[in-house]
Amino acid sequence: MKLIVGLGNPEIKYAFTRHNTGFLAIDELLHRLGNVELDKDKFKGLYTKTKIGDEDVIIAKPMTYMNLSGEFIRPLADFYKIEAKDIIVVYDELALPIGKVKVTKEGSAAGHNGIKSIIANLGTEKFIKVRIGIKDDKPFISQIDFVLMKYTPEELKAQKENIDRAVDAIFSIIEVGIDKTMNDYNGL
Repeated sequence: MKLIVGLGNPEIKYAFTRHNTGFLAIDELLHRLGNVELDKDKFKGLYTKTKIGDEDVIIAKPMTYMNLSGEFIRPLADFYKIEAKDIIVVYDELALPIGKVKVTKEGSAAGHNGIKSIIANLGTEKFIKVRIGIKDDKPFISQIDFVLMKYTPEELKAQKENIDRAVDAIFSIIEVGIDKTMNDYNGL
């Protein structure tokens, strides 16, 4: 069984912000699976249990704020007895430009507070990360202001292709494994 979690902030005012790109990826994944809904509300988040191919999966969104994401993921993973190596976290990555997706099977938080929380709660960096680039060429503003800015309609349209690629990578991880997926997606 795999746990697939998209990171974001729960309030409507954060919808379509760069920091909620992980939520947008989960929405696309649920859509591709036949408009599956997150029908369980437990452990400070929303989730559902379904299948991708022959693999049982839990698909989830924390309803904590970004910097407390691990407080949802840890109890959910413990309840379903899912090891850290079987957790896939999809989220925004400021160090990558829009149009890039990077998949890793371990690694530091690199300053991302949601990932810091997950590492602290799981006690390991060894979980799968699907990082969706959000960097653009806007003049410098503070990092917090930037990630909490809503996408413009043009940016969201451009980011849709990137989100689709991230969801393709999630399917690939389930179907062919993490190593092949990293080889296939990280060079694009």
